[in-house]
Amino acid sequence: MRSHLCGQLRDSDIGTEVSLCGRVHKRRDHGGVIFLDVRDHKGIVQVVFDPDTVEAFALADQVRNEYVLNIKGRVRARDGAAINPKMLTGQIEVLGQELVILNKSETPPFQLDEHSEAGEDIRLRYRYIDLRRPEMQEKLRLRSRASHFIRCYLEGSGFIDIETPILTKATPEGARDYLVPSRTHPASFFALPQSPQLFKQLLTMSGFDKYYQIARCFRDEDLRADRQPEFTQIDIETTFQDEQAIMDMAEDMIRKLFIEIIDVDLGEFAVMTYADTMQKYGSDRPDLRFDLPFVDVADLMKEVEFKVFSTPANDADSRVVALRLSEGSRLSRKMIDDYTKFVSIYGARGLAYIRVNDIEAGVSGLQSPILKFLPDDVVKSIMDRVGAVNDVIIFFAADKKGVVNDALGALRCKLAKDLDLYEREWAPLWVTEFPMFDGDGKGNWSATHHPFTHPIGDTDEMLKNPGATLSRAYDMVLNGNELGGGSIRVHQMSVQEKIFKVLKLSENESRMKFGFLLDALTYGAPPHGGIAFGLDRIVMLLTGSQAIRDVIAFPKTQTAACLLTSAPSEIDDPQLRDLSISVIKPVKAESN
Repeated sequence: MRSHLCGQLRDSDIGTEVSLCGRVHKRRDHGGVIFLDVRDHKGIVQVVFDPDTVEAFALADQVRNEYVLNIKGRVRARDGAAINPKMLTGQIEVLGQELVILNKSETPPFQLDEHSEAGEDIRLRYRYIDLRRPEMQEKLRLRSRASHFIRCYLEGSGFIDIETPILTKATPEGARDYLVPSRTHPASFFALPQSPQLFKQLLTMSGFDKYYQIARCFRDEDLRADRQPEFTQIDIETTFQDEQAIMDMAEDMIRKLFIEIIDVDLGEFAVMTYADTMQKYGSDRPDLRFDLPFVDVADLMKEVEFKVFSTPANDADSRVVALRLSEGSRLSRKMIDDYTKFVSIYGARGLAYIRVNDIEAGVSGLQSPILKFLPDDVVKSIMDRVGAVNDVIIFFAADKKGVVNDALGALRCKLAKDLDLYEREWAPLWVTEFPMFDGDGKGNWSATHHPFTHPIGDTDEMLKNPGATLSRAYDMVLNGNELGGGSIRVHQMSVQEKIFKVLKLSENESRMKFGFLLDALTYGAPPHGGIAFGLDRIVMLLTGSQAIRDVIAFPKTQTAACLLTSAPSEIDDPQLRDLSISVIKPVKAESN
């Protein structure tokens, strides 16, 4: 039906007879001459119909936006004043000679050009229309290119693509499972995989040296801008390599991916331990595009009478931290009040501050409501430690470690965004040596990553002091986003048993949940490890999008719903009976 693609026509095609297929992007009627901007997946070209072609002109007069057309005509140069340098086809136009309306269209629910102001709910409800927009098409094409590059890189490095099951066994991996009832096994359920973790470990035990898979994964968890209930994971596992070798391979792949797709060299990757990132930035995925570190001042506050500072300063589970911001005069009192409200979202009970107007004048050159509560020598020590100079403002947070890290870490990023503190465009980072376990303070422990991560050091010491045990885990971070995480896995039964002992899993419970893995460990499991990347998140960064929903063809909302298909939906009683399931509907709260 077509001889050429709309977006590929150039001045070299002038004089060529062409047949085009596409949708009407815009229609304009200028004094008896009809202009149609016709769009296909390669771009837009202007087609002109004049009254001399009577039949085609009459049909062109009927068409509206999004009509699907077949057009035959001749390519010609535009008049000088009509050249559009913003379009790749802006040097030429097509003089329409024949027109066939292949399909009509209702008026779209929103504009498909740069002037569209449609909300995300409307865009997701009519996603098949939203995906027609050139910028959305480009994002998904870039995603395809990224996937292709990754496959070629891994295959060229000796990895083989092996699919693992979608219907599998429920196992604890940090988030809730999506469960699938089994008709043939009444009262039993499959789970959709949160990752192919156990299967890829089993593949290394089966003699496959290097495995990869671009896998669909599922997690029933609360959503954020960079999370979805179903997502795509680049899963990698290899044998007989330590963490440095795996990190080197992964870093090389990601660096070359960014060069190939957007011509950006990420440069050298920084390396920090988990303990250092938490101490300096309050986050295990810090944004290092700007330099705004925490400064601990708890030791200076232990003896002050001001309990807001002294109480957490004398508590081992708390922190007192300062954050120094240059050019503090840019912040009005209203802005400081707004930032105080902002940190309250993260549990902070306030946001103390000191303005430095004249550092040479001592305390009299400072401005703050808290100065009357602090001795002069303590204030001077704080100024020295943070390196205070004129026109800085110093923020303080004092509370439990989790609250301080979350609140001041979020404030750090918000200040950078609001005040444009970025010093570089890209800041890649490896975070290593994560804690092996998280504790609840009552002697109960959970695996920080997953219970198959290999600990660092003596495993007998791990049994004595789980909270001090570090793991052979590593995360790749870019601009404050976790791109991927991995670890060296447990390959010896004795080590795995000790980890289960820390987690208070009985032998029966361990066998019930992981019996197949434990059996495999007894048959010569090799040392192995790997890493998994979030493809959606990588593409989000490659395209400069603000949310991964923009780089997924048919995403869910932040409530894990599909507005396009109205999923999830209720199931009728006959189907429930067939699955041996009864449903208890939640009781709606009665209004007053």
